[in-house]
Amino acid sequence: MNKLLKHSLFTGFAVASIPILSFSAEKISTPNIVLIFMDDMGYGDLSCYGALQYKTPNLDKFASQGVRFTNFVSAQAVCSASRAGILTGCYPNRVGISGALMPDANIGLNPSEEIIPEILKRRNYKTSAIGKWHLGHLPDFLPLQQGFDEYLGLPYSNDMWPVNYDGEPAIADKNNRKYNYPPLPLIDGNNKIREIKTLGDQSELTTIYTERAVRFITQNTKNPFFLYLAHSMPHVPLAVSSRFKGKSKQGMYGDVIMEIDWSVGEIMKTLQENGLDKNTLVIFTSDNGPWLNFGNHAGSTGGFREGKGTSFEGGQRVPCLMKWPGHVQEGTVCNKLASTIDILPTLAAITNSPLPEKKIDGVNILPLILGDENADPRESFLYYYRKNSLEAVRKGDWKLVFAHPGRTYVGFKQGADGFPGGANENFPYEEGLYDLRREPGERYDVKEYYPEVVAELKKLADAAREDLGDDIQKMEGQNRREPGLIQLAK
Repeated sequence: MNKLLKHSLFTGFAVASIPILSFSAEKISTPNIVLIFMDDMGYGDLSCYGALQYKTPNLDKFASQGVRFTNFVSAQAVCSASRAGILTGCYPNRVGISGALMPDANIGLNPSEEIIPEILKRRNYKTSAIGKWHLGHLPDFLPLQQGFDEYLGLPYSNDMWPVNYDGEPAIADKNNRKYNYPPLPLIDGNNKIREIKTLGDQSELTTIYTERAVRFITQNTKNPFFLYLAHSMPHVPLAVSSRFKGKSKQGMYGDVIMEIDWSVGEIMKTLQENGLDKNTLVIFTSDNGPWLNFGNHAGSTGGFREGKGTSFEGGQRVPCLMKWPGHVQEGTVCNKLASTIDILPTLAAITNSPLPEKKIDGVNILPLILGDENADPRESFLYYYRKNSLEAVRKGDWKLVFAHPGRTYVGFKQGADGFPGGANENFPYEEGLYDLRREPGERYDVKEYYPEVVAELKKLADAAREDLGDDIQKMEGQNRREPGLIQLAK
């Protein structure tokens, strides 16, 4: 990145105008970086992605001033795994993380894994994690032990607490999402500063996170910084401040998204007021698709098949916006394949930082961000779920789904007002080939018409199984790494 790079915007991008952008590596070696990571926000949950019955004006403005990705997939369709993926640049199963870690889990992200803040600290970045962590809850596995200078947030999901959604004491019935764990600990650094016991307490979280983010930005105007803001919302149970309660026509879910939009607006305003907006790359995306069986307390897949907990597009295709004035052409739309696991190598490229010593799976998508018409850095993607099951592979616009037992929401009555509906966790999906260019809803299996495509994708899967394994095929894989082991108190 020591040459003058010039990129034009044309193929694969929708633009209002097409000027030539150029920059030198020295000028962009240490931009501030803000990564906003949502929880269970679906592809169709922003008005710039087609949301109905509420508006997200700050995020819509964000999209108009940067690039909006339409083919962006999360690392995996569930909480902890997805977070491991975005921070390590790896498929989550490579680093030994799967599913959603419970408060009594005996594993966490291995401290030997190099994650984004550790990469950036080599360039003297100040780093902050705010919000949901969910990668290990004891002090040895919290953000301060993984390269962050400060942390404020919850160590795991906001539904892992001791009361039911109506405020009554819960019982240990995981199928109905009720728990008998202690109150949620709000942690500052490595220390619990208060307990989150009620929905009223949870209604303060978005404001608490936003205020801390604003404080971090204003305290670091003289040095480069990395802010990782991982909101607890709109994961159930939903809670919203009084300023936004009842403001949308979609009920509580819409209210929560409107408050998230306000939060993004506060961060953008703070960057501008401190003269930092032109030297800051802001990324907004989600950990997975919506938890559909929560009905009116769940988001929208934007028309894609299934949702959270599945390897169909509704589970893993997520909204993604990026803004970087002077480098990203305003109002562009990128239709190329990219993923959350690509963020780490991209930030490393921008900051001229070395990649982790251990193998990663992400690719540098900076050319896509800048609008290189010939760039296509991610040729394929692996859809893993459960502990280590390869459920699908994608190359270009072709996606081959393998026969596997998986979650389906089809045929079950949805829940309402915070209570879940049903789902089949072991539906016997059959093998199918889908052309995502013509039919992104994955409804029409065309494998019998394209045997050569099926054969090519199966070769890709065979290589993946050798590398990462596959529980469906009972293969261990040669290059998986162990998670960190937590020594729980007796």
